[in-house]
Amino acid sequence: MSKNITPYKNSALGKKEQVAKMFDTISGNYDNLNRVISFGIDIKWRKKVLQIVAESNPKTILDIATGTGDLAILMAQTNAEKIVGLDISAGMLEVGVKKIADKKLSNTIEMILGDSENMPFEDNSFDAITVAFGVRNFETLEKGLAEILRVLKPNGVFVILETSVPDKTPYKQGYNFYSKNILPIIGKLFSKDNVAYGYLSESAAAFPYGEALNNILKKVGFIDVIAMPQTFGVATIYSASKK
Repeated sequence: MSKNITPYKNSALGKKEQVAKMFDTISGNYDNLNRVISFGIDIKWRKKVLQIVAESNPKTILDIATGTGDLAILMAQTNAEKIVGLDISAGMLEVGVKKIADKKLSNTIEMILGDSENMPFEDNSFDAITVAFGVRNFETLEKGLAEILRVLKPNGVFVILETSVPDKTPYKQGYNFYSKNILPIIGKLFSKDNVAYGYLSESAAAFPYGEALNNILKKVGFIDVIAMPQTFGVATIYSASKK
């Protein structure tokens, strides 16, 4: 199991409430910060997620921890009839709704405020489900994954894009230096919330990745689980399905 890292160490709030508060605070700068922090490479990773999902020709797609809707907007290229973006942060969704309206996608993409571990959808509702940089924010990882399995249709595709830690030298040392020293500084420069990007780097380092996450997905009940490291292992794309 992953270590339960929280944004605000001395807060009486639970992890879900802390994560919602944190993302509400940084929502206005989140998109620009993402580009700076990843040097824009996250766009390439998201396009690979799009390719995997598009191969299944889904009619319905759920993007969990959708944030400001970047991945949900990209999924419109699959020509899916309905795309739902779910997030626990009202601030992030507010930014996303405006972006979707600007791109004239409001008839296709619906943004919903909700908890990924207790989703307001029927069993077997979606042909495809995606999560980009969100599973490490689940309060209870296995519960969140089991809920995703519940709402995914049989033979549907589930794709995760998440940070991971490079295993090989010198990428491992470079990643550790960047995440511990540079990333928090960038966050403090651009964000009103001084702890937010310290949390994001700390939670990334503590989160299970590669074979460890594969095993958790299989334990929950997913099949055809594959991990695909990206850019020297600083991120990993996982695909899985349902019986």
